[in-house]
Amino acid sequence: MSGILSGCATQRGDGLSASRADVVLAGLSQVGTPYVYGGTTPGEGLDCSGLTYYAHHVAGVQIPRVSIEQLRAATPVPGHQPRAGDMVFFRTGPDQHHVGLMVDNDRFVHASTSRREVRLDRLATPYWQARYLGAGTYLK
Repeated sequence: MSGILSGCATQRGDGLSASRADVVLAGLSQVGTPYVYGGTTPGEGLDCSGLTYYAHHVAGVQIPRVSIEQLRAATPVPGHQPRAGDMVFFRTGPDQHHVGLMVDNDRFVHASTSRREVRLDRLATPYWQARYLGAGTYLK
């Protein structure tokens, strides 16, 4: 009987809470969506913080809309191993910040300005490591 009921629990078999899984799936659902500066429309156009804002909204979690405010308000993730559902923050220019959403222990989904679409990248690549500010979360 416990196996039947376990699907209703807040912890999934892969170790993700339901809210983390919802955030990750919402982020992944937007892969291929065009990058649009200031974009907040899923499937039509998103910017980086619009993507993370949307993914959290789907999971019922309210977060700030703009990346720098998302960084400031997030609970810092200790260490150097963000988990699925955590947000990763980067400084991409003197006054420019970028945010993505971890989908597993290696990859993050983000609205890429250079590729002009929502896509997956590896956190460990030299480009992202050189710009990495840290990780934060709004999830338990």
